[in-house]
Amino acid sequence: MNIIDIKELNERIESSPAEYIGECCDSYNEVCTMIAETIAGTASERPIILLAGPSGSGKTTSALKIEAVLDKMGMETHTISMDNYFLPKHLVQVFDKNNQIDYESPLRIDIPLLQEHMIKIANCEPVDVPYFDFVTQDRAGSRKLCRKKGELVLFEGIHALNPEVTGGEDIANCIYVSVRTRIKLADGQLVHPKLIRLMRRIIRDRNYRNRCPAETLDMFESVQKGEDLYINPYKVRSHFDVDTFHGFEPALYKPLLEDDIRALRETYEPFEEFLPISDLLNGSLTVSEELVPPAALSREFIGGSCFEY
Repeated sequence: MNIIDIKELNERIESSPAEYIGECCDSYNEVCTMIAETIAGTASERPIILLAGPSGSGKTTSALKIEAVLDKMGMETHTISMDNYFLPKHLVQVFDKNNQIDYESPLRIDIPLLQEHMIKIANCEPVDVPYFDFVTQDRAGSRKLCRKKGELVLFEGIHALNPEVTGGEDIANCIYVSVRTRIKLADGQLVHPKLIRLMRRIIRDRNYRNRCPAETLDMFESVQKGEDLYINPYKVRSHFDVDTFHGFEPALYKPLLEDDIRALRETYEPFEEFLPISDLLNGSLTVSEELVPPAALSREFIGGSCFEY
């Protein structure tokens, strides 16, 4: 786990924001490139790539960046979101203590179908990859995929490293991505990585999922419980670990979040748990999103990305 001082972040942003943003993005891109190049060396034995991480970790951008590098190397790679293997709502049989669907449980996935497809894909047999419609909570068609010899298929999802979901790892390279950096504030307080991911989710949910910040906070407990039960135990299976934190993120998110956080402090009764977010934003300088390139990971959450999500 890395620790970085807010003073250091502010100094870099104050002196040369564009340069610092570029350095952060380049460092992350170099890690993705190294992983892709290593995976290419074992492609014949491991044609499947499994990429997992908790909510707000930047799984999709990481997957697409690795895919882009492999494609450029001449190794055609297909990325599949495991969300498309969710069971239709009427078939889900796992519920939480409030008798609501447990959206974090791996049993929400059509595991037999997913494992069948992974084996067929490894054997270059055709499959019909389903498409899941989150609005109707049902399947809405499919697309055909037949991996050719020498091609790779990357599955990304929160349960990608769970062997009960994806099966054995003998045909797969495994990647775990998350925020692994804590930010040290002026008073010595350390901001936990889960709160950086929460900041990302608040922005994304508000802009693209029609979910207000209070609703995102309401989900925090169940999301964290799901991570502890279903994601964290399987991090050890990863062959590659990626810290997706970019040092300019607090300064980028500050103007996008400070009004929401101020309102939540006044109206959201259990906000005390999230006070470090307020302290972090108050202690951060501000950087314009115009300086952030379209391929940056943070674009997955604020918008304007060159990738399709």
